[in-house]
Amino acid sequence: MPKLLQINITANWGSHGKIAEGIGLVAMRQHWESYIAYGRWKNPSRSHLYHIGCPADEIIHGISSRLFDNQGLMSHIATQRLVRYIKAIRPDIVHLHNIHGYYLNYPILFRYLKESGIPVVWTLHDCWTFTGHCAHYMFKGCERWKNHCQDCPLKSNYPKSLLLDRSYSNFEKKKKFFTSLPNLTLVPVCKWLDGEMAQSFLKNIKRKVIYNGIDTNIFTIKHNNENIRRKYNIPSNNKFVLGIASNWYRKGLGDFIKLRSMLKEDFSIVLVGLNEKELNSLPQNIIGIKRTENVDDLTDLYSTANVFFNATWEDNFPTTNLEALACGTPVITYDTGGSKEAIDNNTGYVVGKGDLDLVSKLILNICSNEKDLFSSACRKRVIDHFKREDRFEEYFSLYEKILSEKPDSTMKRRI
Repeated sequence: MPKLLQINITANWGSHGKIAEGIGLVAMRQHWESYIAYGRWKNPSRSHLYHIGCPADEIIHGISSRLFDNQGLMSHIATQRLVRYIKAIRPDIVHLHNIHGYYLNYPILFRYLKESGIPVVWTLHDCWTFTGHCAHYMFKGCERWKNHCQDCPLKSNYPKSLLLDRSYSNFEKKKKFFTSLPNLTLVPVCKWLDGEMAQSFLKNIKRKVIYNGIDTNIFTIKHNNENIRRKYNIPSNNKFVLGIASNWYRKGLGDFIKLRSMLKEDFSIVLVGLNEKELNSLPQNIIGIKRTENVDDLTDLYSTANVFFNATWEDNFPTTNLEALACGTPVITYDTGGSKEAIDNNTGYVVGKGDLDLVSKLILNICSNEKDLFSSACRKRVIDHFKREDRFEEYFSLYEKILSEKPDSTMKRRI
């Protein structure tokens, strides 16, 4: 029976952890054994779980990274134990997700993966893999990673370093280890990220774009408009613009505040995912809601909104766009990262960052029509291209392809 090992910061927790869980379920349905090695935070899983390291190790790694800019270079013993675990279970595929987060030593792991010859799939959810420090650089407009990172202008950003700037040596180490595997396939989660990787030191490694998907059984068109309006005091006759983020840092909170003054009072703006400080900063005519895990409320809000505005200034491929579309709501998004790849001409609009004059005009244009004009096309867009189960199946097909091309593969023996 073939074996799949995935490595991620979490297990069945958060967006990336749930992706790994879903892929594992697909593999098990195809009679594979599924294992997930994780750093911290887990929910119950159908896969075999292995906890990398311990809380004390994570704290030491985190403190060292904060002082000395050596993210991914601590956790020696924890990673050596992980290698022994990999040797014991003998996976046919190792699938990496987020390996940063103060829990893993990537030189130790990659030395073993190179030596073992195990095929590796690596899903990139951000840009950390090919920079000398940061996970995102677009807000700053930094392009040093295209040649060689040094004198990092984003040293104070995640993974924050308070003292040293090791972006030059980090870049060298990543280039050395991340280009060392002969059986590596990289999976960027959008075409924008694929284009960035094509300009980095990863450009000569095999790549395949597989979009993130969402659960279209959960995110679906609902008709609970009046109840959700009453719950959050949204005037029943107002059109309303929705914004949602799990963290509003660089997600355009200030843009929504400016937009409020550009729309008439018969429009409401509702923002979800705010912390206490952000809630207190809002003008009275914006409705703010704290971060919620209540999916029913989220789907009701998505379904009731006339338009979803994604004012993100720094992003990869935000799934909030997909959630809105699946609930039948058109999307206006800034041209940021892969955000625009969620929509087409029938389901929304792409505007330049900060162009609120155009945003306000597009909101008026959308709201001048009945929402039913957009709903079917929006949902069909997600069903056709971003259905979660289909994306998980795409990963499994990639595994099968990789193993079928491996001379001594389990897959070839099965065939």
